[in-house]
Amino acid sequence: MKQDLEDGIKVIVPCGSLGAGVREEEIARGLELGAQAIATDAGSTDSGAAYLAQGKSKNNRGAVKRDLKIMMKAQATSGVPIIVGTSGQAGGDLNLAWTRDIVLEVARELAVSPRIAMIHCEQDKATIKRLNAEGRITPLAPSQDLDDATVDACEHIVAVLGVEPFVAALEDGADIILAGRATDTAVIASFPIWKGAPWGPSWHAGKIAECGAQCAENTTGGAGVLLSIDAEGFEVEPLAPGNRCTPNSVSGHMLYENSDPFRLTEPGGVLDVTTAEYVSLNDQTVRVIGSRWEPQPYTMKLEGAAAGPYQTIMLVGIQDPDVLADIDGFHDRLLAALYERTRQSIPEEELGEFHISLRMYGWNAVTGVKPLAGTATPPEVGVLFVATAANQELANTIAHACNPYFFHYPSIMGKELPSYGFAFSPADIPRGRIYEFKLNHVVRLDDPFELVTTEWLDLSQENGSKEKEYA
Repeated sequence: MKQDLEDGIKVIVPCGSLGAGVREEEIARGLELGAQAIATDAGSTDSGAAYLAQGKSKNNRGAVKRDLKIMMKAQATSGVPIIVGTSGQAGGDLNLAWTRDIVLEVARELAVSPRIAMIHCEQDKATIKRLNAEGRITPLAPSQDLDDATVDACEHIVAVLGVEPFVAALEDGADIILAGRATDTAVIASFPIWKGAPWGPSWHAGKIAECGAQCAENTTGGAGVLLSIDAEGFEVEPLAPGNRCTPNSVSGHMLYENSDPFRLTEPGGVLDVTTAEYVSLNDQTVRVIGSRWEPQPYTMKLEGAAAGPYQTIMLVGIQDPDVLADIDGFHDRLLAALYERTRQSIPEEELGEFHISLRMYGWNAVTGVKPLAGTATPPEVGVLFVATAANQELANTIAHACNPYFFHYPSIMGKELPSYGFAFSPADIPRGRIYEFKLNHVVRLDDPFELVTTEWLDLSQENGSKEKEYA
């Protein structure tokens, strides 16, 4: 739907992620300033593969419902569409259904009947195997070439959406769009593109606003921002009074989760901001021009999450000067002793394949790299024990066997046994299954809708819902 771009296409991005805390007064201000849509991301891969593998959200249901209720009230009174991407944290069908149920619950409470488009992008394994056999799937570093066994290991697989399915849903009259896994940028860029704005400024605006007020100078001084995209560029301003965007705060967001601050690869093209200019219009607003969109062969990223073995953890804090004087040596000696203790305590036929790791917090647990020689000794270290095994009972048994050594093992043999500070009692904590991403690949497509299905829920129908599908 084309629109005169003279006054700009205005989009509210109310927060960095649904459930993070939409502010009702900011939504109201955005609508007063002429906003025509509300668009927000609702998840990411930041917190790991468990949320796709298990089909659940890491966000509290009550927090997501609160944010949706604020936005749906605004939608009911203003008529502006709500656009949500990566529903339920990971964007699989279970995540999408979880979000749908909250929306339907809010709709009943508000006595409203929005027309809802649910954009599905979860993939069946047969489709992925076929595409791979056709040579259309390539790995992203550091992943390897895909094989059928890897596909079969996945609990759920999603293809990451670009703007096209959002644009189609808007064209078909959606009041609320709930999408599966999507790029954060596409969720926001879709509305101005649908309205006829240039792709370069639309994609760039989406990237800058993807985390809401994170592109403002005071990142905790508000939740949302207002975008205005026109024929030449876009403007961005925070919705909280007293906060401000600056050329530095806005341009700096191109560095966020992006290996190249000037080029951003998206489905169907590359955003190039090499020649972009950022200028303050007033104390709050920054204008950006010079963003360009380079069309490329259409690709979608594939994400697949698999369930693995089970883990049990224990945690101690250590201030023993003997340990602190030789942290690396203590780590190696203790780890060897724990493996030996496990093999002595549990019959080999029961053990099977297992793994024990020690993570030295305060020393090298984050990087895994030993500090340079001469690095100052920390005043204490936290040591995290992790036992990984085929089932929870076995992981627990390994932790039980290792407990005495983990609690008392001396750095210097022959000295009186120390006692380290267990953080919890009982010390062993069953962690459950572990999950990992098995698919980190790209699939080449001739049609942006090849891996996409849209389901419609029309609450205004007499039977309460009417569904249709298109691919």
